[in-house]
Amino acid sequence: MNKITRLFDFPYHQQEKYSIPDSLVTKYDGEWVKTSTDEYISKANAISRALLRMGVQKDDKIAVISSNNRTEWHIVDIGILQTGAQNVPIYPTISEEDYEYILNHSGSIYCIVSDEEVLKKVNAIKNNVPNLKEVFCFNTISGCKNWTELLELGKDESNQSEVEARKETVTTEDLATIIYTSGTTGKPKGVMLSHKNIVSNVLGSEKRIPFQAGKSKALSFLPICHIFERMVVYLYQYYGVGIYFAESIDKLSDNLKETRPHVMTAVPRLLEKVYDKIYAKGAELTGIKKKLFFWAIELGLKFEPYGKNGWWYEFQLGIARKLIFSKWKEGLGNNLELMVSGSAALQPRLARVFAAAQIPVMEGYGLTETSPVIAVNDMRNHGFKIGTVGKVIDNVEVKIAEDGEILCKGPNVMMGYYKDPEKTAEAVKDGYFYTGDIGLIDKDGFLKITDRKKEMFKTSGGKYIAPQLIENAMKQSRFIGEIMVIGDGEKMPGAFIQPDFDFVKQWAAKKGLSIGSTNKEIVANEEVKKRFQEEVDDINKKFGHWEMIKRFELTPEVWSIDGGELTPTLKLKRKNVKEKYQDLYDKIYRDA
Repeated sequence: MNKITRLFDFPYHQQEKYSIPDSLVTKYDGEWVKTSTDEYISKANAISRALLRMGVQKDDKIAVISSNNRTEWHIVDIGILQTGAQNVPIYPTISEEDYEYILNHSGSIYCIVSDEEVLKKVNAIKNNVPNLKEVFCFNTISGCKNWTELLELGKDESNQSEVEARKETVTTEDLATIIYTSGTTGKPKGVMLSHKNIVSNVLGSEKRIPFQAGKSKALSFLPICHIFERMVVYLYQYYGVGIYFAESIDKLSDNLKETRPHVMTAVPRLLEKVYDKIYAKGAELTGIKKKLFFWAIELGLKFEPYGKNGWWYEFQLGIARKLIFSKWKEGLGNNLELMVSGSAALQPRLARVFAAAQIPVMEGYGLTETSPVIAVNDMRNHGFKIGTVGKVIDNVEVKIAEDGEILCKGPNVMMGYYKDPEKTAEAVKDGYFYTGDIGLIDKDGFLKITDRKKEMFKTSGGKYIAPQLIENAMKQSRFIGEIMVIGDGEKMPGAFIQPDFDFVKQWAAKKGLSIGSTNKEIVANEEVKKRFQEEVDDINKKFGHWEMIKRFELTPEVWSIDGGELTPTLKLKRKNVKEKYQDLYDKIYRDA
């Protein structure tokens, strides 16, 4: 086959090189159902034929909203792209208002949803979206057309030559998708990514991820509407990796054991949860088993790659792997060789302990606007350094601006923001995308992110504070679930802290303390406050005097997407959090 230049070339490349029986695998009614490469392509072509019969033109927009990753999404994706139309994936849990805004702003003419919950939201605003002709559903729901009607409409192959002709008109420079970023402020921005943007990113990243081509298995569960998981899925297709779609985050543990994947993508928050679960199980052990467990953890937290700790450490690590860490691997399906982490900073302690357990986490970095990967770690050839996001990938150029901002240039940089030339001109200058992140490249060529530019602030004493650095350090405490550092223009930094309530309850039970049963009672308890003060004081030692958290308040609510404190990618909505806890803010600074 010719060179891969467009996204729909990936399944054909797979067909030519590997043609696997489990190209896409989803669980229906308790059974894992496999779709082979041939069936995948055949159904994608049926979708393309149906769309042409429905009058879909090049550059038309079709929205796809799915609550979970599934085979149908990818068949529809390729089916849409082959017609020269664009797939507009939408995050399922955003508000009805945002649905309305995105469907209108993108001008989507059809919408394909996964389930009843999403359908309800779309139906609620459908009358306000004049362009929308029809809604289809993956699940069978009365009163909604099913996606199989598209397969039926495309069954007749007599217009396949039209599909082929349409494919020929799609060039690598053409727009492939518009991804709306969850803005921490204001309306979502539509990031325009071309075929070339994403294809170049797949081919630039492929050297960093070691797969057994045609033999490996992956578990996919991060939202496919985000470019991180989507790019990785095209990468899996390129390598002939069987893709198994997890049912939900709650069933992840079961799905890992059932599918026994070799690779999966993750976000730091999930890895925290996995680690905490393992830690809690270890804490329940008794006697010598408990001692061995915590000895292995202590050892794991000192891990350095490439035998830097010397032979005695490596000898002990070999024993720890045999006795303790092998059970971790078992719990994750026993085959997991690699996890790729993105979206937020990974705690170095997690990178160390998972690498010690022979499940290395390759932390990477990128943004929707860069399709997404800019840099990623790789265990091979000394390409892995804890506390960094790895080296910049081959076809991408990075330079650090005078103020420390990371600028990125390459074929992966977006076409621009849809219908927003002003914002585009602000973000891309002289071909460089201004990431808004502050970082540095060390002497070995590893990129390190230190903060978000717009999140840095000055105290009234004129000292710069990088909140993310402090937050990431504080989150290493098992007591702290979420934290937001505040203090712009104030005398000193303060913080809102959302406790990890489950852990706090465990701690209180062990200590025999009565701290109340509700979150409200817990955050008001003096013993709890005292214990949090100890944690904060201890971590403060890592920072300069002007950076230390002088005062903090505990919040009774668990911060969430639905609560408005977090974006769908689990980043802090700082403005929302500050507004929500204005009374606590005043309390911190009133007497300061």
